[in-house]
Amino acid sequence: MDTLLKQKTILLGVTGSIAAYKAAALASKLSQQGANVHVLLSENGAKFVSPITFEGVTGQKCVVDTFDRNFQYNVEHVALAKQADLVLIAPATANIIAKLAYGLADDMLSTTVLACRCPKMIAPAMNTGMYENPVTQDNLDRLRHYGWKVIEPASGHLACGDVGAGKFPEPAVLVEHVLQALAEEKDMQGLNVLVTAGPTQEPLDPVRYLTNHSTGRMGYEMARAASRRGAHVTLVSGPSSLEVPLDVTVVPVRTAEEMFEAVVSAAPQQDLFAFAAAVADYRPAQQAPEKLKKEAGVLSSLALAPTRDILQYVGEHRQPGQMLCGFSMETRDLVENSEKKLLKKHADLIAANNLRTPGAGFGTQTNVMTLLSREGAEELPLLSKYETANRIWSKLLALRAKETH
Repeated sequence: MDTLLKQKTILLGVTGSIAAYKAAALASKLSQQGANVHVLLSENGAKFVSPITFEGVTGQKCVVDTFDRNFQYNVEHVALAKQADLVLIAPATANIIAKLAYGLADDMLSTTVLACRCPKMIAPAMNTGMYENPVTQDNLDRLRHYGWKVIEPASGHLACGDVGAGKFPEPAVLVEHVLQALAEEKDMQGLNVLVTAGPTQEPLDPVRYLTNHSTGRMGYEMARAASRRGAHVTLVSGPSSLEVPLDVTVVPVRTAEEMFEAVVSAAPQQDLFAFAAAVADYRPAQQAPEKLKKEAGVLSSLALAPTRDILQYVGEHRQPGQMLCGFSMETRDLVENSEKKLLKKHADLIAANNLRTPGAGFGTQTNVMTLLSREGAEELPLLSKYETANRIWSKLLALRAKETH
């Protein structure tokens, strides 16, 4: 398992919401990512979940009482505040939201948070009426004004029986928000990035289409990594069942022509491109208006027409300072074929893999890439696709730095 939060200290505030029991799973997931998690439990929160539960999953003392003398001799709320890389209040009641919005500090949780200078997040969880009350919404806006990130609650069936907004997000969703904030250095801050991902579907008739085995995972991990590194990411995606990464703008497309139009439309505003989609090279020359019947025998031959080459078009029409990474999947002559693609498509980098290599290719969690630029080839080991994505972005950023000097 990746430990993307290693050496990070997170203060997890848990308050008196019925959803407090889910915070134990959240604390556990953050700890599994390598984080040093300190749970600050309000007195009302302790009525829902025992401090022992949090101590069991984090390996840290769970703090409840401001005046507890059973700790090392220092001002504990200040000491914890100085250690923190991030504060997350989850679940957050209307009461703690109001207190934090106005700087009230009358218990260990509110006192510690008031002393923190690190980034802060809050995840409201309460009855729909309480959440939608204008006073609560004003308090949340006040927290946003002071730099807090408010994680919107989910909608659904609440513990009180109501149906609506106010439901505590799943722990995995909250972990994604923490990873977005802490997992990577923000060395792509301010950059506009466009990533293509997934297959295209070229319709033959209203029922059938031509496609390939791509799931979109490599492109989605490219988008996730760039977003976590601070970039503003546009993901032009063919059909995929994958969840869109946090804070990424997705443009769904189906055909190669739709992807071409979407990319060309957005291209002038971009700094970096990663063309990870498995775009069809050919489409049916004609799309039948009705389903082609098997009995007619008309599928014994199929006329094909070439699709427009997205990478080559953007490479030929690139603006000064733009950097392009293409992807190449081969079954033989990997380096030779990819070097030709690098030059022909006017790319700065080609990320190439061989479908025959174990751990590489479609539908896998891992990849084995060779990165080719005009400087030569760099072979990467077997890595997760997320780790591979970060290596590709780092290489492209290094090439960009050389271009600008």
